Amino acid sequence: MTKASEDFSRAFYPFLHGNEKEPGELREELRFSLLTKARESIEVKQSFFEENKDRILDAAIAIARSYQRGRKLLVCGNGGSATDAQHVAVEFMHPITVGRKALPAICLSNDMAMVTAVSNDVGFADVYVRQIIALGQEGDVLLGISTSGNSENLLHAFATGRRMGLTTIGFAGNDGGKMEELAAAGLLDFCLSVPTASIHRIQETHVTLYHIIWDLVHTLLQSPALLSEPVAVTSESNGNG
Repeated sequence: MTKASEDFSRAFYPFLHGNEKEPGELREELRFSLLTKARESIEVKQSFFEENKDRILDAAIAIARSYQRGRKLLVCGNGGSATDAQHVAVEFMHPITVGRKALPAICLSNDMAMVTAVSNDVGFADVYVRQIIALGQEGDVLLGISTSGNSENLLHAFATGRRMGLTTIGFAGNDGGKMEELAAAGLLDFCLSVPTASIHRIQETHVTLYHIIWDLVHTLLQSPALLSEPVAVTSESNGNG
């Protein structure tokens, strides 16, 4: 184990270091640790959804309206958020709940030939821009997922989406980073940021968030009257601040 690895281990898993413990004692500490993390995950979700319930509903209405008009959802992210983007797309394209219709959704992170081509020839910051230009239509929805809110390629994607008339939605974490700045300036339609520095808690909440939005969108599509109500997208209604 390198010194850096050992320092990390001591900081985050102190119970693995120091005097050797009896198996029963170590098991008790691990049990306490996992229950603490579970409680924290629940608390973060409860706080986030209570604070953002109206913004989440408005974002779901925006997506449902797009589908009602025959448009589609484009989703993107990096790393773990890229797998979340894949998850979002498959939920809409292949609904597992009986009676829910398949809805068009494209994960821009999926095409490795395109991702590597644009990264190599142009730059990683524009890897999603090229795809949005080719695939996006006015009235589509673009969803970008980033735990920090600072992913440059998502910021470029949002800018392109706005120019093309797409509704833009960002999932972020902590203080929302640059996504929150875009929202405050009126350059991002919705910024839904999970207020914690823990990457794990942010990702766990993002998963719950897109599952709930998925369900809301289908419910709204079955209740057209709800989609006729106005949704005001302003800097005041974006983000957590």
